[in-house]
Amino acid sequence: MAATPQKPAAATPRRKVSRHRGEGQWAVGHHTPLNGNEQFKKDDDGLNVRTRIETIYSKRGFDSIDPNDLRGRMRWWGLYTQRKPGIDGGKTAVLEPEELDDEYFMLRVRIDGGALTTRQLRVIGEVSQEFARGTADITDRQNVQYHWIRIEDVPEIWNRLEGVGLSTVTACGDTPRVMIGSPVAGIAEDEIIDATPALEEMKRRVLNNPAYSNLPRKFKTAISGSPVLDVVHEINDVAFVGVVHPEHGPGFDVWVGGGLSTNPKLGVRLGTWVSIDEVPDVYEGVISIFRDYGYRRLRNRARLKFLVADWGPEKFRQVLEDEYLKRKLTDGPAPEQPSQLWRDHIGVHRQKDGRFYVGFAPRVGRVDGATITKIADLAEAHGSGRVRTTVEQKMIVLDVEENQVESLVEALEALDLTARPSSFRRGTMACTGIEFCKLAIVETKQRGAQLIDELERRLPDFDEPLTINLNGCPNACARIQVADIGLKGQLMLDDQGEQVEGYQVHLGGALGLEAGFGRKVRGLKVTSDELPDYIERVLKRFQAEREDGERFATWAARAGEEALS
Repeated sequence: MAATPQKPAAATPRRKVSRHRGEGQWAVGHHTPLNGNEQFKKDDDGLNVRTRIETIYSKRGFDSIDPNDLRGRMRWWGLYTQRKPGIDGGKTAVLEPEELDDEYFMLRVRIDGGALTTRQLRVIGEVSQEFARGTADITDRQNVQYHWIRIEDVPEIWNRLEGVGLSTVTACGDTPRVMIGSPVAGIAEDEIIDATPALEEMKRRVLNNPAYSNLPRKFKTAISGSPVLDVVHEINDVAFVGVVHPEHGPGFDVWVGGGLSTNPKLGVRLGTWVSIDEVPDVYEGVISIFRDYGYRRLRNRARLKFLVADWGPEKFRQVLEDEYLKRKLTDGPAPEQPSQLWRDHIGVHRQKDGRFYVGFAPRVGRVDGATITKIADLAEAHGSGRVRTTVEQKMIVLDVEENQVESLVEALEALDLTARPSSFRRGTMACTGIEFCKLAIVETKQRGAQLIDELERRLPDFDEPLTINLNGCPNACARIQVADIGLKGQLMLDDQGEQVEGYQVHLGGALGLEAGFGRKVRGLKVTSDELPDYIERVLKRFQAEREDGERFATWAARAGEEALS
């Protein structure tokens, strides 16, 4: 019998081979832009947009601005479009960017270390009054933010600010942001080491430098030689914390990988001691690691904290030493616990030179141009030429003679800028909120100011250190996860089934002493109108149940859910 002919075997389908793109890390050869942000940064350095602002956009107006400049590169010079008035929080995540954009800008003035002369402060106030409808908020990173800025006015604003040594360069964008520092650097009696020379050298090396103007995301820096631990070092990408080495003396402990937003992480120690002269080299090494190894594929994983979490501090230190510094670093001690619970320098304090500094509290960082100008006038009238901003949205006047202190305190009180604030005035912060921010869902600044007044009325004798931080969205600009009472804005239904502004509550967060993130009680949400009632109720339970000397954060960690609801 003849054999049955066999059909030819079907060809095996050929698998499509695609090159693994990884996480977009330059150091391992992944240079192809993997998203729109990386593409526009590759197309043109954000630093270059200044020329277009000065020569084209300021002359032709808002409609002439290229979209990649408008919502991208202009951030490299401190400019964000602000939220169009009248758009409620329910539309924040629904509308397209061009529908949310107003034809006005927020402009952020970077104030590294919070250091200002009274002349600089006066110019900030004058610019506010002339170009920003009086706005001039103090941020929790020592900056000042204007609103209502017209693109036509930006070149003149830069001219005024730069004329007194101020700048908006890389105040926003995927860049080295403002370097926060101790507001009493070089003057505090208890200072471990004055970090000012290192901060100035760090600025000199990286600002306006194309080598560091295209990072995977923003890069936040802190440095302080204060035993008060006054720069929230645990939540910065890199931080230098004053310590004393048993053999080498005063220097800095290095931390990396901190950050909040929707995926919060506390920074970790590298376990190394660096001298003040070594700080700039180590700083450049850390920022270069971020530039070269940072994850550029997904924006929500592009912060340094994700790389540090994957590598761990041991590998991070090894790469820093072997590939960037080309030398080993010295092992060193951890910083001591903060020397006091309040770390904001509010009140009257003696300087090392025998004069005094006076820290005072605006309401949730909200001041205006006229008030800022008056602060400059008051400081000069009381013999001072220097002021500082803090990371708690507060301010300090330096170099006041003893016989001028009480007069200055009284003059500040007359401006509603108290140096003797209640715990609520002292400890409450708020982000920009829905008034101007395109990401926000709820109002924050006015709510925070009203909350202070209401709690002062209801609990006039409450004097425990307490932080209450209000944020208009989940991005945590106001550090909600590390506050005693953190309030994350969201929309919710009230008792009548109506959609209203409210907050998810975080309780017992802390930095410094037992640093950690706040606790979320299941289903605990509070409407804006119910907020004073809720906080009053919880604080009264804290007062009734606390053990001797117990802090709110410690009590909140152990309290039952009923006590916290």
